[in-house]
Amino acid sequence: MGFVFVALGGALGAAARYAVSLLPVKTGFPILTLLTNIVGAVLIGFIAGIVSNNEISPNTVLFWKTGVCGGFTTFSTFSLEAFTLFENKDYLSGGIYIFLSVVCCLAGIFCGRKLSVLIH
Repeated sequence: MGFVFVALGGALGAAARYAVSLLPVKTGFPILTLLTNIVGAVLIGFIAGIVSNNEISPNTVLFWKTGVCGGFTTFSTFSLEAFTLFENKDYLSGGIYIFLSVVCCLAGIFCGRKLSVLIH
């Protein structure tokens, strides 16, 4: 049953992300993506705070945290996980996680681009 809540929330989050991308903002800087990531981080932080202070149904958490935030931006999940590592005073793991996430994902983009050239 959890898959249904994730799917419904994911559809809502993805639709919201697409709606943000349609805003008539023209700049060379990816401001809409930055704003989306910030809003997603605020939202997942709010949800995590509510969950830690109240009894919320697991399906509601799946809908909002995994579904909506995951569909809106996975950067919010990355940010919450990094924050949690630092909050738990696991600074080394937090730093390694941030470093590896950025470097490896950029390397993944590079490799994917090179692979696409090889295929065509």
